Amino acid sequence: MAIVILSRGNCGLSRCISWYLVSMTATDLLVIITAVILNRIPAIYFPGSFLSITPVCSFSIATIYAARVSSVWLTVTFTFDRYVAICWQKLKAKYCTQRTAGIVVSVLCTLGCVTNVPWYFLHEPMYVIDNVPWYCKQKDDRYSFSLWRIFDWTDRVLTPCLPFLLILLFNTLTVRHILAASRARRRLRSCTTGERQSDPEMESRRKSILLLFTISGCFILLWTPSIVHFFVRRFQVGYKINGYNDPRFILMEIANMLQMFSCCTNTFFYAVTQSKFQKELKVLMKLPRDI
Repeated sequence: MAIVILSRGNCGLSRCISWYLVSMTATDLLVIITAVILNRIPAIYFPGSFLSITPVCSFSIATIYAARVSSVWLTVTFTFDRYVAICWQKLKAKYCTQRTAGIVVSVLCTLGCVTNVPWYFLHEPMYVIDNVPWYCKQKDDRYSFSLWRIFDWTDRVLTPCLPFLLILLFNTLTVRHILAASRARRRLRSCTTGERQSDPEMESRRKSILLLFTISGCFILLWTPSIVHFFVRRFQVGYKINGYNDPRFILMEIANMLQMFSCCTNTFFYAVTQSKFQKELKVLMKLPRDI
């Protein structure tokens, strides 16, 4: 529904912002489809299905990582776009355009797919029955073969460590600029009016700061368990998980759950909180009834 509403262009957003929001929503939806609907649910409730054949399973895993990387880096690029729009007015006219947004989205999604192709070759079958390979497990040489180790570390640095730092940096710079502009505006208004009055512009800036901190805080909170699990796994090479109550298994599942949940927050914070989006949502909900 968010993709349909944003594509209609009735939310008062520029085409540049709409491009990013539609792309972010689409990649987030792709993560939910690939990671939850086509991977987690069949693995738990429909074991031994067509999706459990090793080539299909490997392709599914590679698709999950590609969608996840695209989702995370689209969040970074959108944050950078808002940073440029607020802090660099001269650059805004050249960078914050529909054409630039289209190029950035296309390049990021392409790189997200290409850089995660190795995940397909990183797995091998758990069983071979009647010459049919079943299920996926990571190859034993993943931690001994230097090339795989480099790929593993690079993957974690690029997602989510580097995006984590970049989002924090851009939001910090944006908030600092907004606070400085707000102080200057407050002094100017006090000199011209001589009294404190409500300022719609100041209220809008306060909402922007709150939104930016919320986005950064949620991204950091939801991805922190994944980072912790990565380092725990690196320092416990050879550790065998012993059942569902094993702390390592619990940490891994919590990290996976929060990582998938992070793909639901972008749409909410960037779109659902907008009053015009809410109005368009109500209109869309009434369409079936009117028909």
